[in-house]
Amino acid sequence: MTDQTWQYFAMALYMLAMLGIGWYAYRRTSDLDDYMLAGRGLKPGVAALSAGASDMSGWLLLGLPGAIYLSGLVEIWIAIGLTIGAWVNWKIVAPRLRSYTEVSNNSITVPSFLENRLKDRSRVLRVVSGVIILLFFTFYVSSGMVAGGVFFESSFNSSYVLGMILVAGVTIAYTLFGGFMGATYTDVAQGLLMLVALIVVPVIGLFQVGGFGGMVDSIRAVDPAMLNFVAGGSVLAIISAAAWGLGYFGQPHIIVRFMAMRSSRDAATGRRIGIGWMILTVLGAVLTALVGIAYFEQNPQLALGDPEAVFLELSQVFFHPFVAGVVLAAVLAAIMSTISSQLVVCSSALVEDLYNMVSRKTLTPKQGVLLGRLGVLIVAVVAIMLASSRNDSILTLVAFAWAGFGASFGPTILLSLFWRKLTTQGALAGMVVGAVVVFAWGNSPLADQLYEIVPAFAANLVVAVVVSRLTWKPNAQIEAEFDEAVRGVSRRTEAASVS
Repeated sequence: MTDQTWQYFAMALYMLAMLGIGWYAYRRTSDLDDYMLAGRGLKPGVAALSAGASDMSGWLLLGLPGAIYLSGLVEIWIAIGLTIGAWVNWKIVAPRLRSYTEVSNNSITVPSFLENRLKDRSRVLRVVSGVIILLFFTFYVSSGMVAGGVFFESSFNSSYVLGMILVAGVTIAYTLFGGFMGATYTDVAQGLLMLVALIVVPVIGLFQVGGFGGMVDSIRAVDPAMLNFVAGGSVLAIISAAAWGLGYFGQPHIIVRFMAMRSSRDAATGRRIGIGWMILTVLGAVLTALVGIAYFEQNPQLALGDPEAVFLELSQVFFHPFVAGVVLAAVLAAIMSTISSQLVVCSSALVEDLYNMVSRKTLTPKQGVLLGRLGVLIVAVVAIMLASSRNDSILTLVAFAWAGFGASFGPTILLSLFWRKLTTQGALAGMVVGAVVVFAWGNSPLADQLYEIVPAFAANLVVAVVVSRLTWKPNAQIEAEFDEAVRGVSRRTEAASVS
């Protein structure tokens, strides 16, 4: 077989495996709670790997190695900020959110939790939250499909549209039928595949460039500053990069994994597994870039056209075509895991947070699942239509998505979990101000100096606190639920320490 045939074979096996997992999840999905949260039965390892895979996307295998290949270790601050943010998210948000969402009317989405937590009878908070999720994630999903099309176009010289439709079709299939469970279990397989690829490629690469010492010597021959963590970076630039970690507190497709765990007690185990996976994969991505710098310096006859393809190029050079195809599948896994997770969140926003607002009919379990699948299909079709034009503005909007979710939902989630006096008016005002500041700052020259999530996150926090203090009134039900959520975390923590 030709090299490309081997790679096609590896990719086909990967696609079939994802569809098989989706079918398995389909057989275990019976009602809307199953479809949206897997019946709140995720084991900590599953929740951790799923959160990591759905979070990192192609940035981990393409974007980060490419940035470090071009500019050196100064680009590592985003990874450092994200790792710290993820740890804090697992440490303080995961256990409290899992406990509180169950106490507060068994909430299964972020908007429904905010409405139930704050006892918003107007339902405006839930609608605004659902609209924000739909708006940002529809374009986010579209960008993933664009990435899939570009991946096939660059890796196999296929047409962009064919690659985009193939990625979209397989991802939609296992998400449409498997729902949250299908997305989660495929995330686990994809996360493990990413982990293996990001360990094997740089380790083999080290042998190719003469070990760690040979790698460092070659990088210094290119530019000694590339091994400096601060060379070429201003203080504000480093703060902006590290501030990406703030975004974790407001990412619906990540924090929904916390809500789906079996209990808040699983958060500690999930944190160890999730952060362990994240540290290993991030270090693998960084080392891949450094090995790439050294390898191409030692082999000047080889040219690397696109820095973001350094991971792919090294795998093509180091391995048998079938193994290289598996590595290519790891990149595709990173893209597809994020798309599937976002599709489920969009579906939940459409059905649970918007449809149920206007319909007075009580859905049967089968009707709920059917509407959930219809929601996935609607969002996916709109995303495909946007992606088919390959419009750069879609990808540009994704740059706002992380800051948009982080600044809109992040402070609101933290205050709702840890401050009794947050009010509906305070939450709404803070969310709107956070989103507006992200948009205004991100489209101004100030964005070149400081990442918009920093001022937007701060603005949301200040406005939410001030407005809540002005509008707060005692509410016995809110107080009782807050105390119950705190006790739920404490009891399970004590039980875990005793066992």
